[in-house]
Amino acid sequence: MPIEILAADVLDHYRTYNMFEKLLHYPIKLQTQIAFQLKSEIRNFLIDKYYDLDDSVIREFLGKKLSSKHRKDLDEVSDKTNVSLKSCRRQFDNVKRIFKTVDDLPGSVVQNIKKHFLLPDELAKKYGAVVFIASVRFETSKKKLHYLQFTDLFKCAIAMMTTWTNVDSIGLPDHDDTEIDREFLLELRELRVILDKEKEHRHLVSSQVKYKLLDRTYTEFESNFRLYSRHIINLAVNLHRTKELRNLFLELHEKFVEPWSHLGVSRGDVGVWLGVYMSTGLQLECVSTSGEMKRIWTRYMSVLTQCLTTMYH
Repeated sequence: MPIEILAADVLDHYRTYNMFEKLLHYPIKLQTQIAFQLKSEIRNFLIDKYYDLDDSVIREFLGKKLSSKHRKDLDEVSDKTNVSLKSCRRQFDNVKRIFKTVDDLPGSVVQNIKKHFLLPDELAKKYGAVVFIASVRFETSKKKLHYLQFTDLFKCAIAMMTTWTNVDSIGLPDHDDTEIDREFLLELRELRVILDKEKEHRHLVSSQVKYKLLDRTYTEFESNFRLYSRHIINLAVNLHRTKELRNLFLELHEKFVEPWSHLGVSRGDVGVWLGVYMSTGLQLECVSTSGEMKRIWTRYMSVLTQCLTTMYH
């Protein structure tokens, strides 16, 4: 085949893809367009690949505004992640486009992404987590938090989206899973009474974890129970403040992950202690006699435990 014909054919393919890419920006239009005759499985494959995410690249986007200024700095992201600059730009533009489309839409962000961009469930959840983190404006870019991978923040975000948003409206058209339930954040102040039951709580925890932890770890948690418990409760009491909520990951790292890491506490022991701390909290009279307090405590501690065990590595 003459080189001229081959070159013309390749150029024609590039032109075709350039036209097709514009449709990929709004996948729902692919269902009604007639310019490209595609089988549904081929169409879905192309959409999935175009909107696919590299976790290392997305991690670099978190904590930064999706502005043209940061788009110009994507060469640094490319060098750091070993992902091509073209791919970094595509992913940046996709995240920005999805955020802009679903930000003001009522209803579940994940369902809206699936509806408007025809993405599979897991990929839609990834984008949903990115939108959630950006909406709350969590601090994730501090040097201390660089060790956290996107998968870590994704797990924490999904836990909050399913438990800390307005759970009473889940499934309803107006359910917003990118906004943490303000009423719940104010209710958390009720947990302050647990501080008055510190001795009782400490005894309950110690008696249950004594033979489940290494002696050295048990001694650490036992001697510092007051410190850790107060950190947990004070965090809850102040979480209604915007700054405290945005700094949640930083607070968890500085108050818990960092000291436990320096002491060499295992991830398994962290999970055991937090699980017992949560379950014994339900046994305290100030909690056990109130269905409302049990609900608030469980709703708070289940997410906190998920986040701490995920972040601790």
